[in-house]
Amino acid sequence: MPVFRLSCELVRSKTWIRIIAIALLIAPFLVAAWGFGIEPGMLVVRHVTMRVPGEPDGLRIAVLSDLHIGSPHVGLDKLPRIVERTNAENPDLTVLLGDFVTGGPGGRHNADFVEPEKIAAGLKNLRAKLGVYAVLGNHDWWYDGERVGRALRDAGIPALENQAVRLPNGRQAFWLGGIADLWTREPDIAGTLRQVTTEDPVILLTHNPDIFPEVPARASLTLAAHTHGGQVRLPVIGTLVTTSRLGYVAGEFGERGRRLFVTTGIGTSILPVRFGVPPEIVILTLVP
Repeated sequence: MPVFRLSCELVRSKTWIRIIAIALLIAPFLVAAWGFGIEPGMLVVRHVTMRVPGEPDGLRIAVLSDLHIGSPHVGLDKLPRIVERTNAENPDLTVLLGDFVTGGPGGRHNADFVEPEKIAAGLKNLRAKLGVYAVLGNHDWWYDGERVGRALRDAGIPALENQAVRLPNGRQAFWLGGIADLWTREPDIAGTLRQVTTEDPVILLTHNPDIFPEVPARASLTLAAHTHGGQVRLPVIGTLVTTSRLGYVAGEFGERGRRLFVTTGIGTSILPVRFGVPPEIVILTLVP
C-alpha cells in the first residue's frame, strides 16, 4: 500500500509539473496575442472626477488624444465609433490633444498613412455644448502641422496654438488656452495667459505634459497626452518606458495647488502594442 500511494503521488507530481511547464511555455504567446492583437483594438470610456479649485463646478469634458489614425487597430473606419461613443456621453466640451496622424506619408512605423483632411472630416461629427477644440502634437508637426491645423479648422474645429478663447458656461464662463507642442514648437504659456482678460478660470490644453512645471497658478488645470501611458504597464513592475521626461505617465498629478491630467490616448506609436493600458476616451467631470 505505501508503494502504491507513493506511485500515485509521483504521478500527480509529474502531472502538475507538466501543467506548470505548459503554462510557462504558452504564457508569453498569450500575452503577446493580447498585447498586439486584442487590447490595442479595444475602446473604453473612462469616467474621472477631479477636484480642481476654482474651475467650473460639474463641467464635463471629453478628452481624446493620440488617435494616430492609420496605425494598426485605428484605421479610418474606427473613427465613427470613436465619435459616436464620445457624443453618447453628451459632454459640455470636447478637447482633442494632438497626434491625429501617424507622422508622415507612406505610413511610419508600419502604419497606413491617412490624410489629415479625411481624419478631420470624421471628427467634424463630434458634438459638445461648448464646442470642440484641439491642439497639435509632435507627429502632426513631423508630418505637416500647418496642413493638419488647416484641415481641423476647415472642419469647424479650432486648432489653438498659444491662443486663449473665452467660453460661456451659464453663470461661470472660463478660458481655454491651447499651448504649442513642447518637442516641435515653442510653447508660450505667459503669452497665452496675457490673452486672458477676465478673472474667470483657465484650463490649458497641450500635447506634451512636461510643460506642467512652468504653468503658473493662474491656470489651475492642465490637460495633456503624448505618453500613451507607456503603452505597456505590467503587474508589479509598472510602466516600462515613457516619453515624459518628468514621469507624467498617465492620470492625475498635483503641484502647488495646480492639477494635471494626462490621458493615455487611443492609438499606438513605434510598436502596435498595448498591455494594461487600453485605448481610452476620458469623460472628465470637474468638482470644486
